[in-house]
Amino acid sequence: MAVRIRLARHGAPKRPFYRIVAADSQCPRDGKFLENLGTYNALVDPAEVKLKADRVNYWLTQGAKPTDTVRNLLKKHLQA
Repeated sequence: MAVRIRLARHGAPKRPFYRIVAADSQCPRDGKFLENLGTYNALVDPAEVKLKADRVNYWLTQGAKPTDTVRNLLKKHLQA
């Protein structure tokens, strides 16, 4: 099972709110996931990112691959 750390879209139409989740790469975007790792809200200025850093590090050490967008969010948030 290949695990990806990716965004799952929630919220109302035209009001997106994202959860950062660890999920099997073959599951649908908003489908079943292994663990909720945080949230991302792009509608507020500046964008709001909340992460469970210890769980993100755990999944990265287990070999989970972040998507490009999540990789950028992790760089900005974990180094700040």
